Amino acid sequence: QVQLVESGGGLVQAGGSLRLSCAASGSTVSGRALSTYAVGWFRQAPGKEREFVATITWNADAAYYANSVKGRFTISRDNNKNTVSLQMNSLKPEDTAIYYCAAAVVGSVRADVLYDYWGQGTQVTVSS
Repeated sequence: QVQLVESGGGLVQAGGSLRLSCAASGSTVSGRALSTYAVGWFRQAPGKEREFVATITWNADAAYYANSVKGRFTISRDNNKNTVSLQMNSLKPEDTAIYYCAAAVVGSVRADVLYDYWGQGTQVTVSS
């Protein structure tokens, strides 16, 4: 059973920074190691659909971002520690949402339906 646990959320003023972490553990249905899965971050604001934020390939050779966060957020991973981080700088009130990490065996994709495992989420609130 795979577990993804997010941490690092909180309340921050506009212009501030937060660093989210996603810790992965467990055995996958596919039998492949979690370190071979791409990992993505998604977010869902109240009353809105879940949206893609960023994703990173299994070996960290590529990362992709939503236009709304490009240049402000950076995704990274440490496969030795089975963790993926999302550094969020220059935060805006519109970044307020629950942030979820997810793992996908198919690779770094933007579609949430293609992700196999999900965490429970961590709340990020940006005040103006």
